Amino acid sequence: MTLLITIIAALIATIVWYVNEQRDTYKLGTLSLIYWGASLMWLMDFVFEYAELKTEYFNQAFSDILNDSLLGVTVTALGLVAWLIILLIKDPKGVFKKKFTK
Repeated sequence: MTLLITIIAALIATIVWYVNEQRDTYKLGTLSLIYWGASLMWLMDFVFEYAELKTEYFNQAFSDILNDSLLGVTVTALGLVAWLIILLIKDPKGVFKKKFTK
């Protein structure tokens, strides 16, 4: 579930980046790369876990699926927080610069 959630977030971020005219202003490419990096990490986790458990990987208990889902949502939220921090530091519209220079 973690892999699935991060891939969905990466696809949404990539589509928003692609159709948005102000993609450089809001650093949407950075958000997309954050999610694709997380997706790649979870893909490698899936490959190694599947190599270890084989077909038992697909017979998980409901609590394991719930834990993986919560982890996926948490990773997605932390990626969004990291992107917001980057956006606030870069201050593309100069909002903070205008406030502190007055």
